[in-house]
Amino acid sequence: MKQKKEMTLLALGDIILGEESQQYVEPLREILAGADIRIGQLEVPYTQRNEVLTGLSREPFRLEPLAGCMDIMTLSGNHLYDAKEEGIEDTVSWLEGHGILHSGAGRNLAEARRPAVFTKEGLRVGVLNFNCTGPRATHAGPRKAGGAYVKIYTSYELGDVANPGGPPEIIKTFPEAESLEWMRQDIEGLRERCDIVVVYFHKGIVHKPVKLAEYEGLVAHIAIDAGADVVFSSHSHILHGIEVYKGKTIYHGLGNGIAWVPSLSPSYEFKDAKKNDVFDPKAWAEQRIERFGFVPDPEYPTYPFHPDAIYTVLAKCVIADGKIRKTGCIPAIVGKDGRTRVVSRETGGARVLEYLEEITRKAGLNAEYEWEQDEIIIK
Repeated sequence: MKQKKEMTLLALGDIILGEESQQYVEPLREILAGADIRIGQLEVPYTQRNEVLTGLSREPFRLEPLAGCMDIMTLSGNHLYDAKEEGIEDTVSWLEGHGILHSGAGRNLAEARRPAVFTKEGLRVGVLNFNCTGPRATHAGPRKAGGAYVKIYTSYELGDVANPGGPPEIIKTFPEAESLEWMRQDIEGLRERCDIVVVYFHKGIVHKPVKLAEYEGLVAHIAIDAGADVVFSSHSHILHGIEVYKGKTIYHGLGNGIAWVPSLSPSYEFKDAKKNDVFDPKAWAEQRIERFGFVPDPEYPTYPFHPDAIYTVLAKCVIADGKIRKTGCIPAIVGKDGRTRVVSRETGGARVLEYLEEITRKAGLNAEYEWEQDEIIIK
């Protein structure tokens, strides 16, 4: 069937909902309602059947505001297995019960690799989701619940610095051949079935401005070579630059879409929160300060991320005649109340664009931008 009208696709970065979830989704509801296809990455699982999530407000009913404003959720990521099989099963069950498609997770690897295919007005949009960040416990297996993945190897070299035992000067990252081939096959197969193929990666260096790991460009390019029309990415919890490769847009990191995570604040009272062999929320809140080199701003109690993480975007693709004809961004800023709000050019969008131009240039990426009313267009 032929597409009947011009359509817009919006993609958000990581989504984490908890207390007062309705109020955190509400500032974006209008912009999402105006789009034809809405995609986002659900960063964490939701269940009441595993005690590790006790006290973290991760009951499935917290997801209710997503119904009606999201069409497809990608699920594969480093926190997917925090609540073991129960978390995956209950999250998937809630999404399916509320008419939201999903990709990236399942009761086994075959289910996790299954794409979400969304049809509207004769247009077929297929979405595949792969986690490149580990840990291995998150990976689905032939008989194990988990996520679809591209395994990434890391090697370290001292370079020319005479400092054995010190920090490496060179970090090399590259994908494992077997899982990379799975990804390629899945994209090529989806290409035959859909007008638009979207690949959404969970990848990147967390809380690090500008820098991209070596593997990121490689897996994104291979995805496009295999048939993807656009690549989205999340995980780094901070906006990363944009690249145009063979005429296709690669969003290397969308930052946070909607994020309510007071439990990551070092001053948070954990009460009943518990740990398991995958995740210790209290220890992680303390460790991340030393590991990532920043102290969360106490004026953002539910949003304890890098100071630059307040700048974010919604990726936008305009689709006509079964093809993506234009790509861009809708600028947004996270306020001290932790809510993400779309901003105009005059009310903060200029600052978002300035930041986006800086991180794109410093990362050596090639995207160029211009304004079209209050939206950022990728030239």
